[in-house]
Order: sequence, then structure tokens, then C-alpha cells
Amino acid sequence: MKQFTIITDSCCSLNAAEVAANGIVVLPLSFTIDGQTYADTPDHVALAPEAFFDKIKAGLDCNTSAVNTEQFKTAMRKELDAGHDVLCISFSSALSCTYQNACVAAKELQAEYPDAKIITVDSLCACRGLGMLITMTVEEQRKNGWDIDQTAAYVLRERDHVGHWFFVDDLHHLHRGGRVSKLAAVAGSVLGIKPVMHCDAEGKLTPVEKARGVNGAMRALVDKMKELCTTLDKNQTVFICHANCMQYVQKLMQCLKEELGITDVRADFICPVIGAHTGCGTLGLFFKCKSR
Repeated sequence: MKQFTIITDSCCSLNAAEVAANGIVVLPLSFTIDGQTYADTPDHVALAPEAFFDKIKAGLDCNTSAVNTEQFKTAMRKELDAGHDVLCISFSSALSCTYQNACVAAKELQAEYPDAKIITVDSLCACRGLGMLITMTVEEQRKNGWDIDQTAAYVLRERDHVGHWFFVDDLHHLHRGGRVSKLAAVAGSVLGIKPVMHCDAEGKLTPVEKARGVNGAMRALVDKMKELCTTLDKNQTVFICHANCMQYVQKLMQCLKEELGITDVRADFICPVIGAHTGCGTLGLFFKCKSR
């Protein structure tokens, strides 16, 4: 069986240790804040996530950029020259042009390497939902000894079975991003409203309900997991992402342990490219579900 490499992008929000354990290549999106442009790498060497969210909290504007075609071509060419096929699993095409850029790169390189396989897959996932899908894929590929086609087929089957549920804490940040009116932001903040959203089967971010307070929003996440989870097996793995709000993470982990017996919870920061749009205090829960 020919060896292949999984390439993805930094919107998977996997940390450096997780990237190394999965044996994957992660290409960085970039973000510009306070006049400086940074590469969004899993090791956060350019800017620590705490420092990034401090800047966001201070109200600084942040612009983001997708992985471009040349970045994909460089990374893919390196693997192809080493004799590897390439499976590229990208951030949802409904939220970024990263996937389209991967497709362009793959098409151009396929003509140069006619005997190689270059497969691009739109994950329809975001943040650590993408990270969870990739982790599941690597685990199953290693266990079953799948080739690139079997692995790509698994991604396509399972991408609709990763539940993405999160709440947004900062309505004023959503207003700055043009997502809610100033009146709604002020009124919602006074009332303690926390929008609960999910990433749907088309890979789009969709508002679902408005919870009252952090406890109400967290309750909504846990209830959605109970409703949609494939199995409430206490041995299952769930992923969490957060925008510099470890106190929320700890509270959610406690709820999952007390109500569902789940202890394998893998939490880390939302990547800056997504955090630039959600603001501080955002919390996301990802789990295996019947369907999105």
C-alpha cells in the first residue's frame, strides 16, 4: 500500500502535541492585528493565544486570510516528491476559500504527477470539530490499515456525524463584526443573552437559540449532546474549544462528568482566525452525533 500524508489547515485548532500524535501536516491561515501579520501555527510561536485574545478584548480589529494556492502547492509538492500520495482535509468551504484553494493546487499538481493520488475533501467542519474529525480519521486508518481511498471515504461518511455546538459570550464583539445590531448587543448584554449556534450539515454557522446567562448556554450545549449523540457511552471522546475562558471549560467538563460520566475531554484554544470573529468567552462542544 502506497504511503499517503494528510494535510489540513490551522482552523482545525489542534495543538502541536495533537498534530505530532496524528502525524499530519497543518498549513497556517494568517491574521493581521495591531498592524502586524501572524501565521496561525499549532505551536502559537508567533503570538500566544492569551495575548491574541487580550488584543481582541481591547477592541482591536483583526483581519484574516485563507491558506493560499501556493502554500498548498508547496506542501503537496514536498509530499509528492517524497513518493507519498496526499489527502487534504480542509476547513468548511461555507466559511473560507481554503478548500477551493486546495482544489486549485491539487488540479495543477495532478498534471505534473499523473501517477500520484491527490484527494481534496471539504470537511464541512470548523475549529476543533475539524480537529476531532481528523483525529478520528487517523485513529481508524491506523487501526484498519486503510489506503488513501478508504480513508477519504471515511471522512466523507463521518463529516456529518460531528456535532458542533457553541455559545458566544460577547455580543458587542458580534456587533463590531456586523453580525448583530447595536441595540441587540446592548439589550442582550443587559439581559445576559448568550447566542447558541451550531455548524450545520452544509458547514454554515447557524444561530439556534438565545440562552440566558452562561449557565443557561452551557445547559443548552449539554442538552444538545444528550439529544443528538450517537451513544452516551462514558468512554467516548469529546472535544472542546474556548476563547480564553478556562473557567467555562472547567464548568462544562464538570457537567459532562457528573451527568454523562465522560472524562476523556480534550480542550484547547479556538484558533485566532476563528476567534477573531467570535470574540472572547466563546465556548464550543464537539461530539459524535447521529447527524448534524
